[in-house]
Amino acid sequence: MVSKLNSLGILGMDAYIVKVETDISNGLPAFDIVGLPDISVRESRDRVRAALKNCGFEFPVGRITVNLAPADIKKEGSMYDLPILLSILESSFQLKVPNDSTFIGELSLSGDVNPVKGVLSMTIKASQIGFKRIFVPYQNAHEAAVIEGIEVIPVDTLKNLFKYLCGKIDIPPAKPRQTQNDVDKNTLDFSQVKGQLEAKRALEIAAAGGHNVMLIGPPGSGKSMLAKRIPTILPDMTFQEQIETTKIHSIAGVLPVGSSIITQRPFRAPHHTVSAVGLSGGGTIPHPGELSLAHNGVLFLDELPEFSRSSMEVLRQPIEDGSVTISRVNSTLTYPCSVMLVAAMNPCPCGYFGHPKRPCTCKANEVSKYLSRVSGPLLDRLDLHIEVPPINFNEISSKEHSENSQIIKERVNAARAIQNQRYKNTNINCNARITPDILNKICVMSDSAKLLLKLAFEKMSLSARAYDRILKVSRTIADLNQNEVIDSIHISEAIQYRSLDRKYWLKEL
Repeated sequence: MVSKLNSLGILGMDAYIVKVETDISNGLPAFDIVGLPDISVRESRDRVRAALKNCGFEFPVGRITVNLAPADIKKEGSMYDLPILLSILESSFQLKVPNDSTFIGELSLSGDVNPVKGVLSMTIKASQIGFKRIFVPYQNAHEAAVIEGIEVIPVDTLKNLFKYLCGKIDIPPAKPRQTQNDVDKNTLDFSQVKGQLEAKRALEIAAAGGHNVMLIGPPGSGKSMLAKRIPTILPDMTFQEQIETTKIHSIAGVLPVGSSIITQRPFRAPHHTVSAVGLSGGGTIPHPGELSLAHNGVLFLDELPEFSRSSMEVLRQPIEDGSVTISRVNSTLTYPCSVMLVAAMNPCPCGYFGHPKRPCTCKANEVSKYLSRVSGPLLDRLDLHIEVPPINFNEISSKEHSENSQIIKERVNAARAIQNQRYKNTNINCNARITPDILNKICVMSDSAKLLLKLAFEKMSLSARAYDRILKVSRTIADLNQNEVIDSIHISEAIQYRSLDRKYWLKEL
């Protein structure tokens, strides 16, 4: 008898249906799995055989052939253990399995069902196709239960699953639960940052428009402290953003076990030794990298010049397009990476170039070489270059309370509300994503603003991309001030946040 069961697989961000077919015929005992399985799938044979015997079932004697269709897509992962085992039992007349359901799960040798990656994407696909229920590992149940229109049956052991399929016990469908997976809002707050009023103002603008940021300052000035608090002033995630972010983390296998959905914006801070593949994603079958794991959140690169040249350059296209495409011989996959890039660097190798009290020990050519590690095209893609000066004793010892994150967030939300109305029924969600075809229509300037921007463009030898960035930042500053037309005061403040461009201009003078 040929048994057919439904399962699912992951390809990129999306899932696809996998038909698990099993045939048991007479002949010398053999157990083969076909349909382009990888090593982890082929190892299912040993896990399935041990789990069957340890749960009291008889392993069929004969030639067992398991086919995973479609056969032209490479299968990877241990998620096929459970459907393969059930298919063998049905093919050997030991169990009847409903055909309106789909099954995923990894097996232990004792018969426990272990968690797998990508459950959220697979549940979405199963719901879209019209399956009545999906059987998932118990630890993944809350994640899958977020999706409506399908029953999510949590499975902890094979014995309980067999009893459920035979009608001996009832397993209630799983329910979603809200979890706080990322930074706790109560532990990080802008009120904890002493001084640095100019930097806070710049980060408020960046959050209001979704702009990329470069923080420049000596060691200990608070660059990392400021960056880690940016998620606390970003707008709350929409449900669609939560689903997208959770899907990526689930596929990458970094979603905390037992979690339901990510409700706070991600904050990813990879070490400077990370490879280009680690940032963009990759592998034989491509998987998400740090860029995609930070989707809808913040990607923080501390000590930017210490990153390898290849790692820095791989950022250029993804942060411009909001997606990263990975091409391999077997497939070409695209992952979203709409991130707010925040980078930090010292002004020189020793870190004290321009410090008011501590002398710089670097030679002039060493400072120039250090700054040149960050390429011009990458700097152009960073909207705001923010100087973070050293903090003095009076500021750090002050007992005066500064604005907390909630107050700043209210202003950010007000500016984002203007943008949401402005870009209604478009694919644009913030000022940083304004496309060139509507830039002049959206960024209407007064005559004085045009004159100031023209002067800055000529004196600072700005590129066309830097011109666009200044205009977009000016649009955000105007939104924060509730102004429809961009005035010279908005342009002037935006120019102040191009400190590296201003330094190159001053050096030429």
